Amino acid sequence: GTGGSKVGGNYAPTMKPAGEAAKRGYSQILWVFGENHEITEVGAMNVFFFLEKKGGGGRELVTPPLNRGDILPGVTRKSILELAGSWEEFDVVERSITMPEIVEAASEGRLIESFGAGTAAVVTPIEAIQFQGKDVEIPATGELTKRFFSDLMGIQYGRIEGPEGWSVKI
Repeated sequence: GTGGSKVGGNYAPTMKPAGEAAKRGYSQILWVFGENHEITEVGAMNVFFFLEKKGGGGRELVTPPLNRGDILPGVTRKSILELAGSWEEFDVVERSITMPEIVEAASEGRLIESFGAGTAAVVTPIEAIQFQGKDVEIPATGELTKRFFSDLMGIQYGRIEGPEGWSVKI
């Protein structure tokens, strides 16, 4: 596919399904791939899930990997991964994540929050995902989502110092 490139052909086919989702009261579509329902993106944004690891061992921020070529390697995505890694507070992981895994994490109370990320939206909380006829409720707007928004906007506007090389004063 061409999901790894920012081209108009990736967006036009999403308009009808997005309209159908809006009629049902949803503001975006979570795109999944294959029989395992691998999560790819939300609307035209990259997607992130903040989870307690199964079996304990801390927390992880998970986003789908770029290796299939169907996910845009967005600048905001990269910024979130780098910023989260610099905090050294939880694991930052690029790996396949499936809807059954999200359903399980939510039912076990391990799904802390989720958000979409992109140039226009910066970060946008996800509060529910309909999957197989049922809504998976997600706590929103979470503290991590708020922190990413605040820090990214602060760096963009020069209110706070970002990681080395992110900003150049002119």
